[in-house]
Amino acid sequence: MILRRLTQSLRDQNWTAIAIEFVLLVLGVFLGMQVSNWNAEREDRLKGSIFTERLKADLRGEDWTYQFLIAYYREVLANANRAAEALEGKAALSDEALLVSAYRATQYRNRNQRGSTYDELISTGNIDLIRDRTLRDTAIRLYNLAVFDNLVQEGMRSRYREAFRMSLPNSVQRALSKSCGDHVIRPGVYAAIHGNIDYPCHTGLSAQTIAESAQALRSNPDIKHYLRLRIADLETRLFDLTGNNRDIMENLRAIAKEQP
Repeated sequence: MILRRLTQSLRDQNWTAIAIEFVLLVLGVFLGMQVSNWNAEREDRLKGSIFTERLKADLRGEDWTYQFLIAYYREVLANANRAAEALEGKAALSDEALLVSAYRATQYRNRNQRGSTYDELISTGNIDLIRDRTLRDTAIRLYNLAVFDNLVQEGMRSRYREAFRMSLPNSVQRALSKSCGDHVIRPGVYAAIHGNIDYPCHTGLSAQTIAESAQALRSNPDIKHYLRLRIADLETRLFDLTGNNRDIMENLRAIAKEQP
């Protein structure tokens, strides 16, 4: 309509009408662009709000995992220290208790990661839709934190774990795993975090088998050396979780305490 009138005004050389029609045309284009921008911004805000709630839900789950792994590896470390002190003659420990602690010092746990929302935000280039800078930065740092992989790799490839496994019969190891291994717990239950691996147990092995197995550990010179390395590695990773990355831990705690 405006273009038709503008064309007619040009033919008639009606300059006043031409000026008015041109202004109306420019104004219409401008308003159209503004409406388009407003709609795009509104859509981004809506998408950002949805992604924010999804990311917070994921990070609440990550908070439980973070707390669980700290508690779990502290218990592994406590058992490693008990076994080391007994092997070095610094503390008295029964043969069965030595077997249990030495076994538990070999254990590690994989991280139950919930990163689907973060992965989607990164793969689509939409991470900036998360307006909350603390939330965004916490997610970026958490999902790129190497300490979780280090814990798993150091546990799986531990020379102490290898020496322990090679020192004892498989039947003894199976008994230790069955009676004194990790508890299976449901993720998200904070009350179940502690005591996942450090709890009273009996191996069910005969007194002779227990004595022979404990002697096999005490007579293997590599066990003590590798156990010291295992303790040093655990202490380093626990400090990474609670010291070097304390702000991540505290941010996750704050997010977890928010009302969903």
